[in-house]
Amino acid sequence: MTADPDIIDLLLVDDDPEFRSTLARRFLRRGYQVQEASDGAEALGLIEKRHFHVVVADLMMPGMSGIECLEKLKQTDPDCQVVMLTGQGSVETAVQAMKLGAFDYLAKPFPLAELEILIQKAYEHGQLGKENQQLKAVLRQREARSEMVGDSTAMREVERLIARAGPTDSAILIQGESGTGKELVARSLHRHSLRADKPLVNINCAALPETLLESELFGHEKGSFTGAVSAKPGLFEVADRGTLFIDEIGEMPGSLQAKLLRVLENGEMRRIGSLKERRVNVRLLAATNRNMQEEVRAGRFREDLFYRINVMSLELPPLRARHGDIPLLVRHFLAPDWKIQPEALAALERFNWPGNIRQLANALARAKIMADHQTISLSDLPHEISGIAPVNGAAMPVHAASPGGTAPLPKQANGDSLALIERMHIVEILAREGGNKAKAARALGINRRTLYRMLDKYEIRMGAEVRT
Repeated sequence: MTADPDIIDLLLVDDDPEFRSTLARRFLRRGYQVQEASDGAEALGLIEKRHFHVVVADLMMPGMSGIECLEKLKQTDPDCQVVMLTGQGSVETAVQAMKLGAFDYLAKPFPLAELEILIQKAYEHGQLGKENQQLKAVLRQREARSEMVGDSTAMREVERLIARAGPTDSAILIQGESGTGKELVARSLHRHSLRADKPLVNINCAALPETLLESELFGHEKGSFTGAVSAKPGLFEVADRGTLFIDEIGEMPGSLQAKLLRVLENGEMRRIGSLKERRVNVRLLAATNRNMQEEVRAGRFREDLFYRINVMSLELPPLRARHGDIPLLVRHFLAPDWKIQPEALAALERFNWPGNIRQLANALARAKIMADHQTISLSDLPHEISGIAPVNGAAMPVHAASPGGTAPLPKQANGDSLALIERMHIVEILAREGGNKAKAARALGINRRTLYRMLDKYEIRMGAEVRT
């Protein structure tokens, strides 16, 4: 799927064709990717089209000098490591080259084995710098980690599949409803993989407009568009040798699908505004809450890309199918010094959870705000869960009262009543957020596109119905 991370891309720059050919043959036999240039101008032309890990260049060449070539090369590709070759009489110039960014120099004549050792050191130095950049980028992006929680039959099957699929390098498509914890599954797959010590980088296609999504994935060069004040590596480069998790991949625009397919097929990509090929080695994990086969049939998603990302599929169960997991999740989301009354826990277990785990976490966060003495009671829960709806400012049961107080919700509700509860909840959240759809979507634990689909589904009209 992607390039071998241990193959070194090497460029040899020397005006002596016989010497250059001797070096090329040796390093090709060693498994390097090798290209040759006879002078600095030709070398710069190649560097503009491709990223090389290491460049070996002679200091003394006709036309553009080795020093001038080095300066322009480092401006074009600062991450490239340069080893300069020099005659005995120009060591001073070689030292100047190192001040300008060369990794090291070697005085002619020299054993080829010595040059090979130096190239390997230069490559390792470049990889170390790259890993430091990756670590900084991942730390900037990383959110607080959560672990998967659950002991239901459905979740045990998920964990079994993770243990089997994690150590492979195959692309995996994680499918499930919004809020089921697809990112947690991706993190678990990465931890089980042979890339666990490398970066895990994630991006959500639904959260970004097309132009920004392309820049985030593939990077851009300085001046490639308005606002591109400096060059920026894309997440494919940040995730090199590690794992890239693309959430909501079903929302990816068609124009980017072809570019993604190309990276997955041969490991090569270009930043926006660049002609230079860059090689990356990335394991892809993707997630969606859409039916991707329907998306393919409808022509909204490329069939060839679908087969690339779906080497293996992992279906994440909705919360309503995870029997027995809600008490475990409640304990996970509540601090150890918090309690929950039995009738409140029973209400949580009865609820259908259209927003899944994200909705449960939000409901408990809201209940903690409303609760007294760090104990959550039935009345602290959102009314669509508790069955207690506010009427004229006072709380009263939705169902007929029993002698013991609030009557429990029926063990099962029909589809119409659940839909009505979900519709009422959406209207309430929209009103609470002043009609702001972005804030309402966050409060509901869904993305904006899902909210728009639900507004259409339930025929909710802004204005008269949602009073702000």
